[in-house]
Amino acid sequence: MENQITSVKSRLKSKELNCKDKSDPRSAAYIKMLRESNKTLIMHDVNPYAEVYQFRENLYAIYTDSADGAGAPWMFVVDGPKKAMIIDTGFGIGNIKGLVDEITGGKKIYAVNTHGHVDHAYGNCQFDAVYCHEYETPILKAQNKHIWDYLFDENGKGKWLDFDRNDIQPFKSYEIVGCDDGYIFNLGDGYEVELVWLPGHTQGHAAYLDKKNRILFAGDGAVSSGTGIAGGKSLSTPRKEFATITAYRNALAKIIERIEEIDHIFPAHAILDVESQILPNILEAANAIITAPENYDYSNARTRVDGSVKIELFKHVKGYGPLAYTMDTV
Repeated sequence: MENQITSVKSRLKSKELNCKDKSDPRSAAYIKMLRESNKTLIMHDVNPYAEVYQFRENLYAIYTDSADGAGAPWMFVVDGPKKAMIIDTGFGIGNIKGLVDEITGGKKIYAVNTHGHVDHAYGNCQFDAVYCHEYETPILKAQNKHIWDYLFDENGKGKWLDFDRNDIQPFKSYEIVGCDDGYIFNLGDGYEVELVWLPGHTQGHAAYLDKKNRILFAGDGAVSSGTGIAGGKSLSTPRKEFATITAYRNALAKIIERIEEIDHIFPAHAILDVESQILPNILEAANAIITAPENYDYSNARTRVDGSVKIELFKHVKGYGPLAYTMDTV
């Protein structure tokens, strides 16, 4: 697939230079329409790298450009009665903490990660503590002041995104709180958000269930442009058996048993506010992969950040983006 930058009238300080992945047409059209015509969009001077959209009375989605040429990530702010939560912290470009303070009026913030990948967790150091599933803590503990170096060339210019490196908040150590599956965050007056373990994309990947809004924030576990279960076993972390299609299928099946608690899915990339009835279709595709992994629909060679190449296999999901896997991640 050819590299492509989607043409969008952007209000952001950053400018996309290059991309590694071509977004699927539906997701690209959705993002373009949202960013150019959604009337809830608000820009905040405290962070010119972020567009803020309001999807519910107390739910805000934060869009930022991708700094490494992959899919642009979403962050979410749930503004509870007494406390607030930010789900994922992006690349850490611009003042994320200050932005959340403006959105919530300075409430105490729970910062949580769906997983520890660069586009979801490099803003963690702007917060004093970050919560995640316990299996994800090794990835977060490996962070240091050099985590952003790969974004720049030998001249200090962004390889994929044009932005001011001085706008990266300096790295500082923060508390990493590993949580069990089912951990409950109380945002006040009984407003609960539950950590729901959804491994596969990584060993400790988690979703978050906002019980009042009946929304599952699915991270990279149910994405319209494609859900990847194709990289976790290459990580130098324990419990590699949970970075597999089988682990993903098992966890997804448990979530579907509770589907009456969930109305909509908010992934960390691409299309938002997806009806939860798409989940059984994803499960069907996962089961098909486990039964006959050689019966994939198409394949693609992907170049990793370190320059190595892996062959991804794809299985179509009815009405949604495909599942990506490799033969050793089934």
